[in-house]
Amino acid sequence: MERSEARGFSAAMSGAFLLSCLLFAAINRHQRGPYMDEAFHVPQAQAYCHGRFLQWDPMITTLPGLYLVSVGAVKPAAWLFGWTGSVVCSAGMLRFINLLFSAGNFYLLYLLLFKIHQKNKAVSGFQRILSTLTLAMFPTLYFFTFLYYTDPGSVFFTLFAYLMCLYGNHKTSALLGFCGFMFRQTNIVWTVFCAGNVVAEKLNEAWKTELQKKKDEKISSRKGSFSDLIRILQFLTEYLITPKNLVILTALTWPYIILVTVFFVFVFINGGIVVGDRSSHEACLHFPQLFYFLSFTVFFSFPHLLTPTKIRKFLLSLRKHPVQYSLIAIISLVLIWKFTYVHKYLLADNRHYTFYVWRKVFQRHDLVKYVLVPVYIFAGWSFADTLKSKSIFWILMYFVCLLAVTVPQKLLEFRYFILPFLIYRLNIPFPSLYRQLLELAFYIVVNAVTFYLFLNRTFQWPNSDEIQRFMW
Repeated sequence: MERSEARGFSAAMSGAFLLSCLLFAAINRHQRGPYMDEAFHVPQAQAYCHGRFLQWDPMITTLPGLYLVSVGAVKPAAWLFGWTGSVVCSAGMLRFINLLFSAGNFYLLYLLLFKIHQKNKAVSGFQRILSTLTLAMFPTLYFFTFLYYTDPGSVFFTLFAYLMCLYGNHKTSALLGFCGFMFRQTNIVWTVFCAGNVVAEKLNEAWKTELQKKKDEKISSRKGSFSDLIRILQFLTEYLITPKNLVILTALTWPYIILVTVFFVFVFINGGIVVGDRSSHEACLHFPQLFYFLSFTVFFSFPHLLTPTKIRKFLLSLRKHPVQYSLIAIISLVLIWKFTYVHKYLLADNRHYTFYVWRKVFQRHDLVKYVLVPVYIFAGWSFADTLKSKSIFWILMYFVCLLAVTVPQKLLEFRYFILPFLIYRLNIPFPSLYRQLLELAFYIVVNAVTFYLFLNRTFQWPNSDEIQRFMW
């Protein structure tokens, strides 16, 4: 990092943290007590603060990573500064843990952008800092910085594990992956993703060697024609069934294999992936979740995905491959018809934005979910098109992980899209400075509206005196 870039990064990070502290103070003044899921997380953390580690709220569905980290941070601070009484492990103190995680996420995002795009010498330090600031203010993640939720810590350990993986420190990566798993069980998918990075790199090397042997310049490890894709899949199958190759891959990924084995042992002993209340967190094949994620990504990355050039290229592709797109449309319609699920929380809780998205869009008419198929197809094409700089093996691996982390979820919840979105956004090429600034401005506006609604547009339910607030 050059001196000027270091100063710019320090200024951006300090400014973002100062702004977050001001917002943190405002939110804690308006909402002093636990809100929403904090009603479960805060008392559980307070029980751990008082040494009651065997006490567990059965309504909590995630492992106790957040509470263990909180106690490990708050208790030494209380001893060091002489804090006593209710201030120790209060809702405000516990929320501050996530503010610290957000600062860590800012630094990790910068390091990841630097590492992933280090070969692109055209990217300036200013662009890296600007992209870091933008991703750190990603609205769905940034909002939960100020509440005691698992998301900031979950993102921190997962991004840290990904960074260590990219630097080849796989044992540390797996250990950090375990920490991420302790925050949210589905983070095991991103441990598989880290292992998949290693496998994809070896596959890409072997594929290039194969091309050199055959002296076939028409096929590459990038996205190509359908016949090229078939040949790549054949190569992938042959490579992975060769014992020698399996031994090599196992030697490279054994820390991740151990962690995934631990995960399956946990699932077997626990009787499922969810701890606590399972009635509202049942796994299912909810394929439209992929379509919702793609739409979510287009919305938050519209400066990159929804451009006139992209639209023209998509229409050209549509004209060149009408049969393939017709087949994709038919499959999409069948998946929506047979595998659409509506969770009871989605219909009942009017504090979440998803309630209004579902009511205003999908419940407007029974045919709306089918009419949106062309939008989903464009979103999927544009999404994949921005990843064309990655190897085909990386793309296949990422999409497998994306399906694994989204499809089993019955509830439409934007928080579940945070990590797959960040991984995607980190890996696409740097856009023009204009588009970066547009993206940052859009995030600032969305955050401003979100916090305004949360703080000032409160409401009450009938027969309840509690103040309700709008949120992601």
